[in-house]
Amino acid sequence: MLMWLRMAPALHLIFLLIIHRVSAAGWGVNYSPSQICALQNSTMTISCNFTYPTTGYQIMKVFWNKDQEKYDGENFADLSNNFEYSQRLQYLGDKQQNCTVRLSHVTKKDEHDYYFRFITNVTGGRLIGIPGVVLSVTDLQLESPERVTEGDSVRLTCRSSCKLTDTPTFIWYRNSHTLTNIGDELNISSVSRTEAGHYSCGVQGQTYISPAVYLNVRYAPDTPVISNRSAVIMEGDSVTLNCSSDSNPPAEINWYKANTYLNSGGIFNISKISSGYSGEYKCRARNDHGEKYSDPVTLDVQYPPRNISVSMNRSAVIMSGDSVTLSCSSDSNPPAEINWYKGETSVRSGRIFNISKISSDDSGEYKCRYKNKYGEKYSDPVTLDVQYPPRSVSVSVTDSGQLFSDSVSLMCISDSNPPALSFNWFKENQSSAVGSGQSFSAVQSGRFYCEAHNPHGAQRSDAVTVTVHEHAERNIIITATSVGVLIIFIIIIVIIVLFIIKKQRSAKSEGLIVTQNDLYSDVPQKTQVYDNPVCDPGLADETPYETVNPRISAECRDAEEIQYATVQYHKNTPKKKEEEEQRQCDNTPVQQPDQDHRQENVETVEESVIYSMLK
Repeated sequence: MLMWLRMAPALHLIFLLIIHRVSAAGWGVNYSPSQICALQNSTMTISCNFTYPTTGYQIMKVFWNKDQEKYDGENFADLSNNFEYSQRLQYLGDKQQNCTVRLSHVTKKDEHDYYFRFITNVTGGRLIGIPGVVLSVTDLQLESPERVTEGDSVRLTCRSSCKLTDTPTFIWYRNSHTLTNIGDELNISSVSRTEAGHYSCGVQGQTYISPAVYLNVRYAPDTPVISNRSAVIMEGDSVTLNCSSDSNPPAEINWYKANTYLNSGGIFNISKISSGYSGEYKCRARNDHGEKYSDPVTLDVQYPPRNISVSMNRSAVIMSGDSVTLSCSSDSNPPAEINWYKGETSVRSGRIFNISKISSDDSGEYKCRYKNKYGEKYSDPVTLDVQYPPRSVSVSVTDSGQLFSDSVSLMCISDSNPPALSFNWFKENQSSAVGSGQSFSAVQSGRFYCEAHNPHGAQRSDAVTVTVHEHAERNIIITATSVGVLIIFIIIIVIIVLFIIKKQRSAKSEGLIVTQNDLYSDVPQKTQVYDNPVCDPGLADETPYETVNPRISAECRDAEEIQYATVQYHKNTPKKKEEEEQRQCDNTPVQQPDQDHRQENVETVEESVIYSMLK
């Protein structure tokens, strides 16, 4: 028994050799092809035919086997009995010559050597087709460059681990959409960003599709676009700007105001915006393939007028006749309407206010007003002080208010800015000034004029005629401060009394004694004695003077004035009363209180003339 077991392999080999020899005599199996490369999950067909001697032999059983697999250690296993193949293996041949078989849903597990086996009715009449058919199962792999730049040439290849047995028709897909290209290679001469995506390939008639591969097309940023900008921006609002740009890889975003860098990132936010943020903004997108700037956008921050001021083109001193220009400036958005005011009265509009040949009527406070739809504001007032030399100079004549002076008060009046502080008085036809100051007392008659001065010039008035009337004082008021005058007056009286006494004594010696009644026989009646002690009637014997109030006609007296009357008497020559009054009227001259003139009268009067004070 042991020897039999040792001889079994050799017997088997002898059996095969017998079969081979039999094949040579009409036994055999042919496969077409002998090597098959099938696509995973596809259906694979093995074409096969066999031959055997038809005389005396009848086919009893046909089946397929893999890898010469045996189920009992001696007999080959039938694949149709294998649960892994029972549903997928389909025998298409017959028991005469055709041994074709079909295997569906091929997977990697199906990679084996497959053999056809048949058994006849003759003992020992069996045959297995050696060599069998080698089955390889492959998938599809897509080859593509990892990175491409827009404009490059690109080649995509659909590869398998073995060459498919059937001549396949390849189909290409991008993002699950079928492309028109056919073949195991897909060529793109100048790739664009629109051709980026997920690519895969497959075989026409098969459900299997290769794993997708992403074609990454890189390109420089497109021109960035700024969005989310409000049309009207009020001071204090919150503003958000968004910058976006199409680029691969994603671009770095930077923000600029004019050419000044501000911030980075796709979003630029300004909370509580102020007028300082007004201006042009732009963003820049940059990656490894290039950079681009957005078109500028303008942030127009609007607000009511503020910071109003007025400037003038001249210095502080404005002379009449000058040209003055006032300029009003303010900060406002939108631009404001500008109006000028003198006091509360609107005088002009516009930023510039020009006054040519300014006059004193233009003096005053000026201010400008800025007004837009968000509010209004006034500037601080500016005062125009128009200065000019004296003009309209005139002389005003007033009576003198002084008790003891005979004069006329004159006042110099002028219109000037600044007011005239210097005045000079002149008498016509005299080159030198006769006085200074705004007021002047004229003590002489004549034509007078004044001249007013200020820092800008001088002007003289028209001359006015002044008449000064000289007269004696009616009353002498004696005060404590005029004791000296009173003493002098008493001395004069004493001298006069002594002189009269001397005259009386001289007259007695010549027989010309005159009584008191004779002395005053020519004096009208109704004498009135004054309270003055010099004129007291009790002193009549000692004083030959008395104050009388003669009753004279109206044409012979000057009312309320002190007059001197000359009384002349004649010895032993009586007159009628009417003749005496007439003589008294004719011989009573009215004289002015000129001291020299009065002295002259005293010196030329005759000894027989006696003075009396008449009222």
